[in-house]
Amino acid sequence: MAGGFSAATGGTEFEAKITPLVIISCIMAASGGLMFGYDIGISGGVTSMPDFLKEFFPTVYKNQQNPALSGNYCKYDNQGLQMFTSSLYLAALIATFFASYTTKALGRKMTMLIAGILFLVGTGFNAAAINLAMLIIGRLLLGCGVGFANQAIPLFLSEVAPTRIRGALNILFQLNITIGILVANLINYGTSKLTTGYGWRISLGLAGVPALLLTVGSLIVVDTPSSLIERGKLEQGKAVLRRIRGVNNVEPEYLEIVEANRAAAEIKNPFQNLLKRRNRPTLVIAMMMQIFQQFTGINAIMFYAPVLFQTLGFKSDASLYSAVITGLVNVLSTVVSVVLVDKAGRRMLLIEAGLQMILSQMGVAIIMGLKVKDFTNNLGHGLGILVLILVCSFVASFAWSWGPLGWLIPSETFAVEARSAGQSIAVFTNMLFTFVIAQAFLSMLCHMKAGIFVFFSAWVLVMTLFTIFLIPETKNIPLDEMTERVWKQHWYWKRFMDDYEDEPMGKGQV
Repeated sequence: MAGGFSAATGGTEFEAKITPLVIISCIMAASGGLMFGYDIGISGGVTSMPDFLKEFFPTVYKNQQNPALSGNYCKYDNQGLQMFTSSLYLAALIATFFASYTTKALGRKMTMLIAGILFLVGTGFNAAAINLAMLIIGRLLLGCGVGFANQAIPLFLSEVAPTRIRGALNILFQLNITIGILVANLINYGTSKLTTGYGWRISLGLAGVPALLLTVGSLIVVDTPSSLIERGKLEQGKAVLRRIRGVNNVEPEYLEIVEANRAAAEIKNPFQNLLKRRNRPTLVIAMMMQIFQQFTGINAIMFYAPVLFQTLGFKSDASLYSAVITGLVNVLSTVVSVVLVDKAGRRMLLIEAGLQMILSQMGVAIIMGLKVKDFTNNLGHGLGILVLILVCSFVASFAWSWGPLGWLIPSETFAVEARSAGQSIAVFTNMLFTFVIAQAFLSMLCHMKAGIFVFFSAWVLVMTLFTIFLIPETKNIPLDEMTERVWKQHWYWKRFMDDYEDEPMGKGQV
């Protein structure tokens, strides 16, 4: 049953309902998060499976079977193994620029369809792999799918959702990522018990299920009014706007979207436009949020959770079981974000989570530093449970803050003429630093040992201070009013809103 309210856009209150079409479209679009989350979760479990390691990474397999060869912290330190995980993100950061073009020229819906097809083909390569080259090709194709999905889906959700529930609907994407991670952990737990030697193929092959969901979902959903109008389909855009708002009188909102897209069409080079002075606050915040999101250490834990727990002395089954627990905490905590983001606001969630993440990671660092050495492990059952609780606390705080808001805030703050290009830069930055962390984490763990968590804690402190001073509140602010109500009111960023000083970065004030 549709609920009615007035959705504010562009300074005028527009009548709108939360229609079934909006809910269904957002759920189907956000299913791309299932695929992304499944890929994140599945790689860590697969890379801890002896059968997989024996076939593709025999050196790591020997270290796993005999930790005395390399010690607790270094038994998984292998560049090829890290490339299996990180190659996906290398492809994603390149694909995002092609996705920027398709999102603008072909629409959000078609870009999501391309992502779904790439996911399906990549899954086929991985499940059928007979050598490392096939594995990497499959991961690269999956990465291209991630690049296209992460470009189109946050834009789709922000443009379809009514203003007052925009945050909650946008976080559906992140919620599905966490569900994908949990499902992958559960599947890894099950397939690790198979004695056929092909459990890893089942784990990788079942990625086809969320890939199919995204492909079918992209055929079902309607494209956004903004995307249709941007491509000159004015009447179709108005008809879709009428359907998703559930009211007949959409003329004021329609005219505002037309005007916003007319202004955007005058921008000949959207990436050069991003460097203009007035776009600098959104560009800086979008890029820094992606960098900070990765330097919390969350993906290091999510990629390699089973490996990390084995390093701490958990047995194989226990490590996968612990990864399932953290995956479940991840899902439940993202639901907390869905509930609170449009009530408590973005800033409160970011700041509270920063403090909680620092305390959790420092606790893990102290326990590991005292009890887990290179060739000795005195962790014990009680401290092992405490480490698991601290990791869950860290995951929970990330899941209701930097996880979803790292995508939500950039997608809702870029001006319409910079939105597609800005989202590309955000996705590119995220994938670049995800690649860096995925490729480096196991080597960092080997060399820094427990200090790796002190390293991440220091970054969390920096990003919390950045939030306090430089990230404004965007709760319940219509997309087209961000400049007037957010940037021109901010103590620091307002200096970049002078319409008469619109120079490329590097020529004006920094």
